Amino acid sequence: QVQLVESGGGLVQAGDSLRLSCAASGRTFSMYIMGWFRQAPGKEREFVARISGNGGSTYYSDSVKGRFTISRDNAKNTVYLQMNSLKPEDTAVYFCAARIAIVSTYSYWGQGTQVTVSS
Repeated sequence: QVQLVESGGGLVQAGDSLRLSCAASGRTFSMYIMGWFRQAPGKEREFVARISGNGGSTYYSDSVKGRFTISRDNAKNTVYLQMNSLKPEDTAVYFCAARIAIVSTYSYWGQGTQVTVSS
């Protein structure tokens, strides 16, 4: 029901900022909880942040809390991840994902966008 396309990744230096975008298809975007995940080479996928359907509730992993901000614009069917004070350990492929509230598993995933932070 939902197709997700991430964009905004790139190569930056430590301390720099990036804003990732995730464009979603469908007219029921606001019913989905949206999340950002990341996966570094050779490591497990890691939760980064999530946001409720109306944008009223957000939650972050401890590793990014205070540096990253998740937001959404339901009129544009887009969710964002503002990443500030980037560190080399933030280097990963970042994935956007969507799920409905009554299930625990994210049902839809984008293809990912690469973020590389040099030291």
